[in-house]
Formats: sequence, C-alpha cells, structure tokens
Amino acid sequence: MNGRVEEAVIVGGGPAGLAAALSAWEKGCRKVLILERDRELGGILNQCIHNGFGLHIFKEELTGPEYAQRYIDMVEAQGIPYLLQTMVTDIELLPDGRKIVTAMNKAQGILEITADSVILAMGCRERPRGALKIPGYRPAGIYSAGTAQYYVNIEGRLPGREIVILGSGDIGLIMARRMTLEGARVKCVAELRPYSGGLKRNIVQCLEDFGIPLYLSTTISEIHGRDRVEGVTLTRVDEQGNFISGSQREVPCDTLLLSCGLIPENELSEKLSVQMNSKTGGPVVNDRLECSVPGVFACGNVLHVHELVDHVSAEAQKAGRFAADFVRERHGSMPAKAGGEV
Repeated sequence: MNGRVEEAVIVGGGPAGLAAALSAWEKGCRKVLILERDRELGGILNQCIHNGFGLHIFKEELTGPEYAQRYIDMVEAQGIPYLLQTMVTDIELLPDGRKIVTAMNKAQGILEITADSVILAMGCRERPRGALKIPGYRPAGIYSAGTAQYYVNIEGRLPGREIVILGSGDIGLIMARRMTLEGARVKCVAELRPYSGGLKRNIVQCLEDFGIPLYLSTTISEIHGRDRVEGVTLTRVDEQGNFISGSQREVPCDTLLLSCGLIPENELSEKLSVQMNSKTGGPVVNDRLECSVPGVFACGNVLHVHELVDHVSAEAQKAGRFAADFVRERHGSMPAKAGGEV
C-alpha cells in the first residue's frame, strides 16, 4: 500500500472540491490533495455546455466547462496536487483524531492517506426509475436526464427521436431544449407537483420559447413497450398525489427522460458514521460546515442540493477556510523568534 500524509484531503474534484481546495490553500494549508474518480476535474460541469453559470462569482455569464476551467486553472496555478481516476472507498477515524482515507487507482493501486481534515465534496446523483415505482417492463429508452445529457454533449449520440420528460427539474428543462435543438421532438414535460421544480428562466427559455407543453399535477402511471419504449400513460393527480380516474391519456414516444430530483452522494459519509439530516439527505453540520465527526467538513451538493453552482463555490470556500483553521488549531501556532537584526 502507498501511504502519504496530508493536512487536508478533498474527496471530489467538481466545483465544490476545487473551490474548497483553493480556499484551504489560500488560508495556509500546503499539504492539500484532491481525489477525483473521473478522468478529469470539473465534475458535472463538463457536460453542462449551456450558459448561465458564474454570474455571482465571476460577474459574467459562462458555460459549465468555462466555469470549471476557471477553477482548474487557479488550482494548477497554485500547484495544488490532485489524483484523477481515483476512487475513495473508505474513510476511517483514528484514535488521535486523524483520518485514514483509503482510495485506489490503476497506476498506484491502493492508497492509504493520513489526513488531519477531510472535506466531503462528492456532489449528488439523480433519482433512478426504481425509486419512482412506475409500473411497466424495463425496456430500452429510459434514461435519467443527466445520462441523456452526457450522451448528447460528451458522446455525441442522440438517445431517441420522440421524447417525453417526467419531472421539471432544471436538468430536465435544459434537456428538453437540447433535444429539440438536436432534432428530436419533445412531446411534453410532466410534473407531479402543481408547480415546476426548475428556475423560472429555464421554464421560459427551454419550454415556452420552443412551444413545449408543461403538464402540472401530472405523472406517468404506466410505461408501454417490452424491448423498447413505445409510449407512456399520463395521468392527472389530486392534491394528495392520487390518480384522478378518467384523466389518463397515452402519449406515443420512443424515449423517456427522468428528471425527478437529486440525491446527495453520501455513502462515504455514512461509512464514517457522521450524523445525517433526513430532510436534506446530507450530513448534519455546524456553523463551520463541520460534521459530527471533528475535522470532517461537507460542502456543495453532498451537503444539500443547490440551485446555482455559484452558491456551491461560495459554500465550498467557507469549508476550505474552516478546514484550514481546524488544521492550524490542531497543530498549534508556529513559534516566532526574533532575528539578529531585531
């Protein structure tokens, strides 16, 4: 096993992890390490090629990759080390308060990194079909909106031609526009709640500007097709979420995109036995963004799902500062001695 000692280990190299690493470095930590499981830094921003990022942090409108590159450039300018394609599998608490971060990659095998502080910045994942309890077989053509976004923007592949989207979260709204621009036909967006879950600007720019209907208080009661999606049944619901009899209608389609919420990625947090918040799905933290385990901090979408990446970066900067403060308090202040000229 390959062992190393760090002052701060950041789990995740997305917008939260990058901002936290920079902040810790600027506050005086010089042994900072970012661990990222993907092949490049930037996280989900790399596939978000639409604009609307950076208005709060950089005071200008950027695309997702442009926003990520700003932080990547700053990290590299400071010489902050990072490991790519490195999966963190476990975090353990030592009796002296330090943490052992176990990770692995193809080049170095298993790594055991001893850290004074750990910043959790793993982001979130999309809610899968299995959590939605929609009746029907498991045909091809059912994707989360983020997966479809990856296929279109990164792989250059179109998942389908006749699209229905369930859920009006921001990713779903943005993909309605994206699929339309790529030549697909988006039949409609259905939303279980009586209001949209996305930003108002996305409703206007992604649906209204393209004439895509949004059906509120409506959900999918059945998926048709065995080998490939052939259509869905839309059904209106009442205030309690129960189906309204006689409101069903079938919509033919070959692809169903799901945009039904995001879940903070907290398997590592639970392994470390930090206290979790049942409402946010993330760890319970204090005013220093510190979890119930001392020296472990959380920020970004792993803490709670944010609407804007600018807010993620601002929160991560605080986590980085507090982690640096924790390291300094742990090691104590450096002794100051007068030189010969004093």
